[in-house]
Amino acid sequence: MQNTTLAEFVSSTRDSLGLSQKGLARKANIDLAIIESIESGQDLFLSTTVRQKLAKGLKVDNRNIKALEKQPHEPEISMEYIEEVRLRIIAGQLKGHICPVCKSELICRVAEMYDLEDNLVRHPKARCSKCPFQIK
Repeated sequence: MQNTTLAEFVSSTRDSLGLSQKGLARKANIDLAIIESIESGQDLFLSTTVRQKLAKGLKVDNRNIKALEKQPHEPEISMEYIEEVRLRIIAGQLKGHICPVCKSELICRVAEMYDLEDNLVRHPKARCSKCPFQIK
């Protein structure tokens, strides 16, 4: 693969297929804004679904795309920070949490399930809106 970035690879492969950004978006069934974001270099990490659709639209193996994605190097994240976020989520504070990796907003929720004795168990969950960071 001679391209050095995901943006260059998507752009040049799209051009070689004779597609516009809009044409690729249509062919891959992806929102045009996502294609624009990838080709401008803003999106460096793709969800599995977007990667698969993009690979199909570009007629390439999705491993070619994954190899060019930037995997964030997770910094040391203190367990105190994780526990603090968990407690706030359980308390109902679902907005305003920041990802310790990329500083984007965390999408938070409380998963409710029942244990074997039919007791309600609440688990705080959070995932970053931009990178793979998550609290399970």
